[in-house]
Amino acid sequence: MKKVVLTVKESRCRCGYMKEGDTFTVKDICPPICAELWHIAYPYVLALQNGAELDCGDVKAKEFCVQCPDGGRVVLHGKAVD
Repeated sequence: MKKVVLTVKESRCRCGYMKEGDTFTVKDICPPICAELWHIAYPYVLALQNGAELDCGDVKAKEFCVQCPDGGRVVLHGKAVD
């Protein structure tokens, strides 16, 4: 299964847990991010781990961006790596 690297691009996290520039490599288990953000990111992570290309702006790519469901306070970028 492919690895997916998650990078925090923006953070106004209320609890201060997610910091801009934080990175997490997802192999087979959930990374140490809040459950709400993981809930949003997981379907994209799973798709990339299984070789999918996703709509990313105007192109298809092996990456994605999602926002925290708490008003977009955290922006997370994911990218498949070999």
